[in-house]
Amino acid sequence: LRPAAPASPGDAPAPAPGADPGAGTLSWALDLPPGTTWRAAVVCEVSDSEPEQFPAAGRETLPWSPPVVRSADQRLDHLVRRSADDLAGLLLRDAEEPSDTFLAAGSPWFLTLFGRDALWSARMLLPLGTDLAAGTLRTLARRQGTRSDPETDEQPGKILHEVRREGQTPTGTFALPPVYYGTVDATPLWVVLLHDAWRWGMDPREVEALLPHAEAALDWLATHGDADGDGLLEYIDTTGRGLANQGWKDSGDSIRWRDGRLAEAPIALCEVQAYAYEAARDGAALLRAFGRPGAERWEEWAERLRARFRESFWVSDARGRYPAVALDAHKRPVDSVTSGFGHLLGTGLLDPEESALLAARLTAPDLDSGFGLRTLSTGSAGFNPFGYHIGSVWPHDTAIAVHGLARAGFPDEAARLAHGLIAASEGFAGRLPELFAGHSAEEATRPLPYPASCRPQSWAAAAPFLLLAATLGLDPDVPGGTLTVSPRGARALAPLDLSGLRVAGGPLAVRLGAGGEVRVEAPDHLTVRLTGGAA
Repeated sequence: LRPAAPASPGDAPAPAPGADPGAGTLSWALDLPPGTTWRAAVVCEVSDSEPEQFPAAGRETLPWSPPVVRSADQRLDHLVRRSADDLAGLLLRDAEEPSDTFLAAGSPWFLTLFGRDALWSARMLLPLGTDLAAGTLRTLARRQGTRSDPETDEQPGKILHEVRREGQTPTGTFALPPVYYGTVDATPLWVVLLHDAWRWGMDPREVEALLPHAEAALDWLATHGDADGDGLLEYIDTTGRGLANQGWKDSGDSIRWRDGRLAEAPIALCEVQAYAYEAARDGAALLRAFGRPGAERWEEWAERLRARFRESFWVSDARGRYPAVALDAHKRPVDSVTSGFGHLLGTGLLDPEESALLAARLTAPDLDSGFGLRTLSTGSAGFNPFGYHIGSVWPHDTAIAVHGLARAGFPDEAARLAHGLIAASEGFAGRLPELFAGHSAEEATRPLPYPASCRPQSWAAAAPFLLLAATLGLDPDVPGGTLTVSPRGARALAPLDLSGLRVAGGPLAVRLGAGGEVRVEAPDHLTVRLTGGAA
């Protein structure tokens, strides 16, 4: 730190003796006669001799065009504008291939590449174009596992968890290497994003170039992902120094029984089975479309997983049947009621009756706070509204549930949760943070902040775009030449004018009138199918 050069000699005295610029402390002794002023500017110069692995991309080269939304709810309009601005600030490049960009997980704690976060964020932003998804997929494919290394948890075909310049050693019992693969869900999510980007219109040549990586990822599902061969994906930290939990709820106390006891690893998470099922089905569709072998194998594998899930995960309480949050080391269903239900919907893992049971659970007051979904039901002994994954609300988690509800045929329930998140954004000046406390909207006029939450955070900032796509029922099939729009979930936002979207490389706009009329502007080579509204 140094004071800027004064405008004229004598205007700015030197800092007082004892100042410590290195510690960020400067002071001046001033003698200001009446009616005079004095100004000093402090310039901070940052230098780093080491090359950046993931430099900032810069706002001038965004892989999307900022969307424009005008709706009946100005809170939504503000949320979309603020989120688009936040996302631009989180965009990073891969130094190995500077044309490929992805979103850092969040600031200040996670301003780097995280596999799961980058994949979900890119998937949520597919309505803005496929360039971000393509860059994210390629950046992760370059670092896809090729060998087995217990220290880093790398395995052939596996997608990494995070990359940092140096390893993390916050405690003697917790130490992560600079490149760490300790995640059970990034690998299936990579395959799902590739499939969805293809459906939104990613260049088929770019898709085809990534298919060998998709095949390696699928092989990981059936081998290392299912280490004990029971047909389900599970995880365990074998080093004793890594992440004890390796799904998105990766805090050490997140997977617990309804009575508060912690589950014993190896652990098979309910939502990871849904990701794996969807990845196998999506992978099969890609292989078949591009004339590669193996589609039937993965379809059969998916159906075996579906049957295994149905016989292993479902439990009951006084309100009826529901899937346990996980299976523990002894294959016992861990009976907590969690927001994980939302990640199962719309993946194909559930039948219509099962989906209806979960839709009712998600909109019940023990999970739905009115500002979004709590990660753990208030009926669980371990519930804590300020717990990182045991009662707090994560916007991306709620947005995924909105997406799942809409895909499963529950647009009204999806709209209810979406409006809760929109209401929550008002309490944070239009910026959804990483997470916030899980108190009820009936108890507080606005949500309470979680003190250490990232702001901005990529999948929280991307969540509003998934809300819009889900409530409007946007379902593209560019290879098949169609775009389906089912806007029933967006009726409360009408009149709604949404432009700046992209599909099949061209502009997409949706306008929803106050009377329910719908107008869609899409590339001419796509057939638009409207359901639930007047053309």
